[in-house]
Amino acid sequence: MLSGKTMNRRIRPQQQPERNSNPARRTLRKQPRLRRTETVSWLTQPRVVFPPTAEKRRRRNKRKFHIPWRSLAQVVTSSRWLSLALLLVAAFALYLVGVEENFYLTAIPVDGATSIPAYDVVEASGLAGAHVFAVDPVEAATAVGQLPGIISATVTLQWPNLAQITIVEDTPIAIWEQAGRLYWINQHGQLLPARHDVAGLLHVHSEQDHQLEEELFFVPQPVLDGALQLRRLRPNIDRLYYNPSGGLSYQDGRGWRAYFGVGVDMHQKLVVYEQLVEELQRRGVNPRYISVSNQRKPYYALN
Repeated sequence: MLSGKTMNRRIRPQQQPERNSNPARRTLRKQPRLRRTETVSWLTQPRVVFPPTAEKRRRRNKRKFHIPWRSLAQVVTSSRWLSLALLLVAAFALYLVGVEENFYLTAIPVDGATSIPAYDVVEASGLAGAHVFAVDPVEAATAVGQLPGIISATVTLQWPNLAQITIVEDTPIAIWEQAGRLYWINQHGQLLPARHDVAGLLHVHSEQDHQLEEELFFVPQPVLDGALQLRRLRPNIDRLYYNPSGGLSYQDGRGWRAYFGVGVDMHQKLVVYEQLVEELQRRGVNPRYISVSNQRKPYYALN
């Protein structure tokens, strides 16, 4: 059964939409619903690769603090900065060499010194406490060679602070005493200041009172030869006397002075001397001195 409202409604026939002849107002027909489809590709997709420069730029942009390596490298490798660096290194090396104690000569051994004290040799060289780079070995050897009694001297340096001094001494063969001063006599007859007494050497005492004025003085060769020959012929003689008037003499243990002059004929003079002594003892004569300086004319003096 229909209600009153339905009955009272006027049933109108279905109206057909009017076709609009205006194309701008034409409506589109409803399209069917799209369905989602999935496709599978059998081709390999290309790999995305960032260039190295882009990657470095990306990392560099992430940094908060950027170091200008290229500019720094240009500054460091420039010729001016390299020269300054070398100058600083050289100055620092010179400073270390100047203040380091290991570069100062503290060990100076002396080789070949027997009669000359090593202290005198080192002092004459001027090497004690000197810097190794300020030492001239030739100059030091020349200074050592000026010492009396040294024939030659050499100086060698060893790193870092060792100097070796090698000397060749002029060995004394006798001792000369004059005016209270002692001298060494070398094989050439040269008198050198004696630094100490050498045991076993013949001692020649000059009876001249004046001191030697010259630093280097030579004993006359006939005097030196006669003294050495007397020592060989009479090994018990340890002291001779020299006087320019009477030559060489020695104190005979029997109570008188015996004069022998100079020269190398001491063997003949000793023969004459012993004959004269034998004759005087036979006669009971006790002389004050006997002289055989001239073996052809010997004489003696009584007390």
